[in-house]
Amino acid sequence: MKPQTQTQNAIKELENFVSTPLAEKLAQHLNIDTQEIVIHLFQTVAATVPAYKAFLAEHHINPETIQTLADFQKLPVICKENYISLYSLSELCNYGTLGSCDMIAASSGSTGKPTFWPRFLTDELQIATRFEQIFHDSFHADTKSTLAVVCFTLGTWVGGMFTTNCCRYLALKGYPITVITPGNNKTEILRVVQELGGNFEQVVLLGYPPFLKDVIDMGIANGLQWGQYQIKLVMAGEVFSEEWRSLVSERIGSENPCYDFASMYGTADAGVLGNETPLSICIRRFLAENPAAAKALFGESRLPTLVQYDPCSRFFEVEDSRLIFSGNNGIPLIRYNILDNGGLISYDQMLKFLVEWGFNPIIELQQNRGINQLPFVYVFGRSNFTVSYFGANIYPENVTVGLEQPIIREWVTGKFVLQVQEDLDKNRFLSVVVELAPNIEGSEEKRQAITSSILSQLLRLNSEFANYVPVEYQTPQVELKPTGDVEYFPVGVKHRYTRK
Repeated sequence: MKPQTQTQNAIKELENFVSTPLAEKLAQHLNIDTQEIVIHLFQTVAATVPAYKAFLAEHHINPETIQTLADFQKLPVICKENYISLYSLSELCNYGTLGSCDMIAASSGSTGKPTFWPRFLTDELQIATRFEQIFHDSFHADTKSTLAVVCFTLGTWVGGMFTTNCCRYLALKGYPITVITPGNNKTEILRVVQELGGNFEQVVLLGYPPFLKDVIDMGIANGLQWGQYQIKLVMAGEVFSEEWRSLVSERIGSENPCYDFASMYGTADAGVLGNETPLSICIRRFLAENPAAAKALFGESRLPTLVQYDPCSRFFEVEDSRLIFSGNNGIPLIRYNILDNGGLISYDQMLKFLVEWGFNPIIELQQNRGINQLPFVYVFGRSNFTVSYFGANIYPENVTVGLEQPIIREWVTGKFVLQVQEDLDKNRFLSVVVELAPNIEGSEEKRQAITSSILSQLLRLNSEFANYVPVEYQTPQVELKPTGDVEYFPVGVKHRYTRK
């Protein structure tokens, strides 16, 4: 795209964002055929993105034959391995021009080698609508002066800068929002809240759930009265329980968790795909108290993240319980496998199901804000055996390297179980249960040596772990078990390296 055309397009999209009321934006999908939108996106990407052109040619697909949703759903699914990593960054962008993007974020893979994700202002405006949904529908920030405190890690990581930009677009649209960016510096966050919070009607903390809880607990320990600041939380990167939300509600003095919290479902690949709404939180809290209903709805005895999404912005499909999405970005993605397990539920299906279980969330909420007829997506998390900790994806491969170091490899079989657990005070910690080699006895000395080795390799190999996880939470809690331990390492059973 020529610079002049790109400028005109940016101005047009910015005007559209600023001038379109949120309610109108969120109702567009009711009057538009979203299938037509995604097929048009496909045709555009097939014509303008060199990598996708080459990908289709390699699979002997003529783009002109893709005219219906049935045609579209026969297209091969793309992922990092078969698409992103096979082409240059420029080839993955529109018109093969990396310069058509004005910002690049990084996410690190299992080897610690980052994947780069470029984007342009117009990509951020789509995501800014997700933030607007939260700030308008949940926090009433259209009428309340609001201090937005960005507590995500700053730098090349996607969370901090993306969040900062989107909050500033809301200020541009006329919301009385002021942004400050202490990043994941707890002392600075507390200073900001205490020195500036009193100037605003409410303070919004944006960050990873366990980190925000840690900030809140540290504030309480220092005598900070959170209740006086009308605290609201925007979160991403982590599944948490409704018990966790209730505990944090208590500590910040929140009386209405459905309107004081919102979690986002997002990735470095594609920005924010969906977000919690007062309606989705109300429903999830009901399901948390009614496990039988949750199992009937989701098919599993665990509670996924539940959000609503705009099918005009992100088109979702489900294949073999995997979430596949298509959307326009700096790197446009068509039928992209994000490695998340989950499913889709329409608005009408959801309300019908809840009525059958004797629950009406709309009556429960007692106000109309935050009730939009958007479909729901639920997410159980990564299907590739990662665990998520303070928003960092931690891979078994990182731990394996720690166990393969000299001396340590003589003590262990190489099997372990990686999981994120909570202590009695709902603080997260990284647990690694390690299987000792036959005839090797455990000792505190061995445990400490293994802990040190795993930690040093996590810091070396996983840049997200090193940058996202606060230093005091980085050291894993290692437990040593004998060979064939029945609970963790039963003999004759295929071993799984992670537990959710």
